[in-house]
Amino acid sequence: MPRAHRHHLPGYVWHITHRCHRRQFLLKFVRDRRAWRRWLYEARIRYRLCVLDYATTSNHIHLLVRDQGRGEIAASMQLIEGRTAQPFNRRKACSGAFWEDRYHATAVETGAHLARCLVYIDLNMVRAGVVQHPAQWEVAGYHEIQRPRWRYGIVDQQALADTLGVALSLLPEAHREWVEAALRSGELERRALWTESVAVGGREFVAGVQRELGYRGHHREIEQIGDVHVLREPAGTYGGCGAENGRIAVNCD
Repeated sequence: MPRAHRHHLPGYVWHITHRCHRRQFLLKFVRDRRAWRRWLYEARIRYRLCVLDYATTSNHIHLLVRDQGRGEIAASMQLIEGRTAQPFNRRKACSGAFWEDRYHATAVETGAHLARCLVYIDLNMVRAGVVQHPAQWEVAGYHEIQRPRWRYGIVDQQALADTLGVALSLLPEAHREWVEAALRSGELERRALWTESVAVGGREFVAGVQRELGYRGHHREIEQIGDVHVLREPAGTYGGCGAENGRIAVNCD
């Protein structure tokens, strides 16, 4: 089966997802999820990773980041995932893979489309039926956005406000309203466009990503889903995940 195409386009906001090996529940213990978050904080300090949101589930992670073109995403993923796996493997006396071999990344247009992606990440464990509200799931960026942590904080509040197009002082209220509106409307179904596309946004944005991909974008199709446009992968692309050679890999749940 062909492996996923890889690309890295600096300057975009990326929604990254990565599953545990064979979709096993290797993050089912809270200490392992906390370890992942601790190393995410270290990546923010060490590589100046610009984190906009995150969520750690029992078998995969979501990470929303703004690429600043310094190779910080690849370096951060290598650090976080390697350091998360090591203590688990030592504790379990095993040496097998902890993560699927590649992570997936979707470029998301800033503004309204990014707000939708943010809420999609926050509602992950509600969608799974584990909790009834994102406030009930501990290891997630939802808490930081609602109650900013100026010490040991991971989410870049100013960067998030800027990319959403809202005032920093209004960010918690706007975020809360988006989440509550989604809960009231029952918009909880999994939407593959956020996790299986190369890019999500308006047509002009998606077409711009396609152009920047050059020859790598020739066989990808732009599709409209409601009021959203997505850049699809070619049929038959491998659904793996991970980082290779400093590039962002695409296609994974």
